[in-house]
Parts: sequence; structure tokens; C-alpha cells
Amino acid sequence: MNVRDHVLLSVHVLAAIVFVGGSAVAASLFPRYAPVTGPSGGDERNPAVAAALHRVTRGYSLLGLLVPAAGIVMALLQGRMGELWITLSMVLTGVAAVLLATQIHPRQRDALRDPDDGSRLRALSMLAGLYNVVWAVVVVLMVVRPGA
Repeated sequence: MNVRDHVLLSVHVLAAIVFVGGSAVAASLFPRYAPVTGPSGGDERNPAVAAALHRVTRGYSLLGLLVPAAGIVMALLQGRMGELWITLSMVLTGVAAVLLATQIHPRQRDALRDPDDGSRLRALSMLAGLYNVVWAVVVVLMVVRPGA
């Protein structure tokens, strides 16, 4: 590996840890703090915290675009784009991005605008868990690199 590859790999890994990890944590914590109607079941409900987590989910997910960008550039420069583990990682990254953009973020926004009894938050928790599992699989693929 040359200096260019080390820089790209560093950007790829650091962006994954900070931005993808940050968006995953924020998405997971949001349902705990989001407002609900009726008895909240505890003192941890805090719309201001939920709004901040919503902003973090969006902002970090946008900054997280550095992860696939750096990964694709690195794979192209190393001539590894055709490898199975890279293709699978790219597909799963797309799945995670679609899940976040079309389900998690809009549902967070809706939960802040129009709280319910918490039933939508349970579904949101499940979606955040799925988002986290998809990223965990991508991390395993990056470490194990089947066929590489």
C-alpha cells in the first residue's frame, strides 16, 4: 500500500466510525427520547434531545457519504471493484442508505411533529436495529473480505 491508499483507507475507516457510527447511535437513541402522548413511562422523554438526535441522524448520514466515496475510489485505484465482498458491501450500503433516507429519517420527523402513543416509535426502533445490523454485516465483510 502506498501513501495514497493509506490516506483513503484512513478517511474510509474514520468516516465510518464517526459518521456512520454516529448516525447509527442517534437513530437507535431517538425512540427513547421522542415525545409520546399519554403516560410516557419515565422521565427520559425529552423532545429537545429527540430533535437533536434527529439532526445528528441527518447530518451524520450526509457526512457518512464519505465512506462509500472513499471506498469506491480506493477500490477503483486498486483494481478491486469486481471482487464479491466489495460488491456485497456496496449493495448493503445502498440498502442502509435507502432505509435511512426513506424510513428512519422521515419517521423521526413525523414522530416529532405528531407524537402518538409510542407504537410508531417501536417500529422506528426496529428499523434502527435493522440499519445497525446491515452496517455490522458491512463491517464484517470489510474485515473478512471473502474472496479477496
